[in-house]
Amino acid sequence: MQGTVDGFGYGAVTPLVAYLMACLGGALGLRCITRSLLVTHARRPAWLALGAAALGCGTWTMHFVAMMGFSIAQTPVHYDEPVTYASLGLAVVMVGVGVFIVGYRGATGAPLFTGGTVTGLGLASMHYLGMAGMRFHGSFAYSTPKVVASVAIAVAAATAALWAAGRARSLLPTVGASLLMGAAVSGMHYMAMSALSVHLDGTAETAADTPDASALVPMLLGPLVLLVLAGVVVILDPMLVLRHPERAATPGVPAAALAPRPAPHQHRHSDRRPAGQGARTPQNR
Repeated sequence: MQGTVDGFGYGAVTPLVAYLMACLGGALGLRCITRSLLVTHARRPAWLALGAAALGCGTWTMHFVAMMGFSIAQTPVHYDEPVTYASLGLAVVMVGVGVFIVGYRGATGAPLFTGGTVTGLGLASMHYLGMAGMRFHGSFAYSTPKVVASVAIAVAAATAALWAAGRARSLLPTVGASLLMGAAVSGMHYMAMSALSVHLDGTAETAADTPDASALVPMLLGPLVLLVLAGVVVILDPMLVLRHPERAATPGVPAAALAPRPAPHQHRHSDRRPAGQGARTPQNR
């Protein structure tokens, strides 16, 4: 039996909040990655790890906020907590791999392509693993072309975000990049949901008219706390508050290497010869 799916049980509330969560995670992640490019190699892993956690948690939170409005008319929906949390871990780990590639190899060429691909596949895998953690009287089926399109959107969004992280030194470009990333991640989610169809078994029962979001709320608390902590770190960081990242010229170059060099005239004194030691004077002409 074919199930009736509703992805907007609370109207526009869940898509809007989900989009804002994706933007928040993107903004924090991009700022952390930008900050990592201004420090020495010893301190860089901490900033890259925080950026990966913010991006992964923001995207995961976006997914499950959107899923609060999801329901199947003929059956109640429940969530397998180990599988659901595994999707969060998968997102953070794969995003972390992509972020570290770009953080140490640069946001250009092959490293950018590799990092963006790994990060995008991590975001798409998080979505489909999270969907696999849903329990109801039936099974999901997917349209292959739409699944491929959703993965392509995720890879493109991740690549663009990592590229922006290597170049958006000031706050305003980062905000713009995070808004675009939020739109792309939301687009990936709803493209993947449009690929979905539900097949029910004979034991299906009638579900409530309004989706039951009570099971998802406790799961969201941990990632939300991490996003808040990441926001506090970014806000209180002196270099980002004073907008010093604009001084960085090349991704991956420590801030110490960007110190101003002495003016050229300071090195020309050795070329000057005192009068009488080879210098021509009017009397010698």
